[in-house]
Amino acid sequence: MKPSPLLGFDIGGTTLKSVAFSPEGKILQQRAMPTNDDGTDSWLVRARDFVGVSLRECPPHTRFGIAAPGLAAPDGRSIKSMPGRLRGLEGMDWQTFLGSAYPVPVLNDAQAALLGETWLGAAKGAKDVMLLTLGTGVGGAAMVDGHLLRGHLGRAGHLGHISLNPRGALDIVNTPGSLEDAIGEHTLLRRSSGAYSATSKLLVDVSSAVPQASEIWLESVNALGAALASLINVLDPEIVMLGGGIADAGEMLFVPLQAALDRFEWRPGGAKVRLAKATLGPIAGAAGAAFSAQETE
Repeated sequence: MKPSPLLGFDIGGTTLKSVAFSPEGKILQQRAMPTNDDGTDSWLVRARDFVGVSLRECPPHTRFGIAAPGLAAPDGRSIKSMPGRLRGLEGMDWQTFLGSAYPVPVLNDAQAALLGETWLGAAKGAKDVMLLTLGTGVGGAAMVDGHLLRGHLGRAGHLGHISLNPRGALDIVNTPGSLEDAIGEHTLLRRSSGAYSATSKLLVDVSSAVPQASEIWLESVNALGAALASLINVLDPEIVMLGGGIADAGEMLFVPLQAALDRFEWRPGGAKVRLAKATLGPIAGAAGAAFSAQETE
């Protein structure tokens, strides 16, 4: 019998995504539609219909998984905690809701993105990996010895909420002087004393001509380098992947970041961690969700 495709669904506050993969990882089908989160649970009906349409285009017995924001429940059947957005997501057992005869694994979206990257992306085949997504905030996930770290409550991998300054302002989870506040775009206005309020891209674009912009950018990258050196000491990865909008700065990010790691990283025997840009982009979460469904077979 020919193996069935694997489906991954990525539930975001803005967009619902569906990607079907062959067992070898070839993309067979993908679609997207607005989530239309209006503060009620009406989005759930649209999500169920969206899943149904994708499943009808696949053979019977197709397995699928779901990536979503929030902390996944220990049993992997639902999102246990996601306050403030996507009403109805918390506690939703997707296997029951969708009437599936098979288990429907549910993962945190950043953890799913890491699984996707180790299956098909920049960390393909790696067993010890960190992923940081750099944008408005800083998300993340980690894999050690081939095992995705979830932790006791599902908090593992929230790499943006490590402290770089114990006297710093508290971030959204009460971490003082966090990495997220040091480089996330939500603090750019404050970090630039009101000079820049848009995105890090604008900051990077003018940094070669504006010394103040260059100083702000390099200070942020230096903070990221210090954070990565600390996390490397804890998790001992072979690869550190960076994704999100800030990672699109390319050499303007990776060159000074590598220089910071050259100063900070502990390198027993001369070995150093490889920096890489995440490659799957918007389908990473769906790829990880699909891969997790494969593991339920």
